[in-house]
Amino acid sequence: MNLLRPNRKNLTIVFGLVFLVVVGASACTSSDFEPDSAPAPAPAPEPAVASVTAPAPASPAPVAPAPVAAQTAVPTEFVPTPSPEPTLAFVVPPPGFTDKDLAPEITEAGEWINSEPLTLAGLRDEGKVVLVDFWTFTCINCIRTLPYMKEWQEKYADHGLVILGVHTPEFAFEHIYENVVEAVEEFGLEYPSVQDNDFGTWRAFSNRYWPAKYLVDVNGYIRYSHFGEGAYEETEMQIRDLLIEAGYDLEGISVNTAPGPQIDPDSDVTDAEMSRTRELYAGYERNYGALRSFTTPPYIRHVEYYEVKDEAVEYTDPGEHENHFLYLHGLWKNEADNLVHAQMTKDHEDYIALKFFGTSVNAVMAPETGEPYQVKITLNDEPVEMNRAGADMQYDDEGNSFVHVDEARMYFLLDQDTYSGGELKLSSNSAEFALFAFTFGSYQGGEPVKGS
Repeated sequence: MNLLRPNRKNLTIVFGLVFLVVVGASACTSSDFEPDSAPAPAPAPEPAVASVTAPAPASPAPVAPAPVAAQTAVPTEFVPTPSPEPTLAFVVPPPGFTDKDLAPEITEAGEWINSEPLTLAGLRDEGKVVLVDFWTFTCINCIRTLPYMKEWQEKYADHGLVILGVHTPEFAFEHIYENVVEAVEEFGLEYPSVQDNDFGTWRAFSNRYWPAKYLVDVNGYIRYSHFGEGAYEETEMQIRDLLIEAGYDLEGISVNTAPGPQIDPDSDVTDAEMSRTRELYAGYERNYGALRSFTTPPYIRHVEYYEVKDEAVEYTDPGEHENHFLYLHGLWKNEADNLVHAQMTKDHEDYIALKFFGTSVNAVMAPETGEPYQVKITLNDEPVEMNRAGADMQYDDEGNSFVHVDEARMYFLLDQDTYSGGELKLSSNSAEFALFAFTFGSYQGGEPVKGS
């Protein structure tokens, strides 16, 4: 079945043209899948400026203005627009509110975890300050914020704060209640979370990012919002201000003033070939969406990938690789969210290859039908050195580096002390091998979160 019926010559031109977009937006990540019911794309942000705190507009979920500089990575974005390069925050002064400033209600809620069903109206009646956190369990940007969420839960849950996680899924397996429960338990989250599988609450807040935080005061007004990682001290101060304003006693509870993770200065480059690799998606929803947008380069660097969907295709690795793209070799089937190895092999003949730059590399993988398997991983055609291995890397008796995939989640592959690049290859003899996405970090000292 031809989905787009692309002309090979035109596709080649598109790859050449859109690569210029990577050069111009190398510090940003973006997503290209957008359901019909999602909000319209936001205007492209302007270059980063100094961090500010500004009055919120008169809507419950403001569209982000120009991004502001910060020490953290960009959030995972839901629409095909460049993500803010790290922190965007808005503060609304108490006087002069209108109904437009009220936080929308939890909408089309699914199953609840760690709580009976809650409403923002009910929490308002109880005099609670509420921190609404949009997240999904395979998002590395979300995962990096969780230690701070847990700290705030421990400090302030008995002093008027309710943290409410809204789990809005990115991939199909993240819709499954049992998977979300398992992730909540593995991350050690004790605050309430609700499944937002239909994006009802996401749309009600006009949200666009993972993670995104909205701080709601005791009167139900959104007083502060923050998109992406970072601004942890600032966010905690906003929490404290609203709790004190509501009459809660915080004496003896101190603010965490420790600086958050710092971006490695060596990652500050203008050459796209040496910039931190963008988020890479393997499924055709994201790739076809990027191809149609003409604003974001597709992620798979093979013309034949775009000629069919849900079919196995034999690919040949061209040998020469560019940063920011995936290359295939062997028989692979493209599916909506992911790639699947389409045959059993004996000697790891089929593989996924990429050239990358960063201090950390993570991959979202899953067993296609539930049977565990191993993924052999090489760096520059050699086993990954132990001092560069991520938390999920293992080694066999012959010194080969691999990851054991037994559940659908994000796996930590590389964790490097310094910013550098290389050629990664992932291969498995199993037809269970399903790859969804790669994410990359550029923090000094490697990945701030060393494992789940």
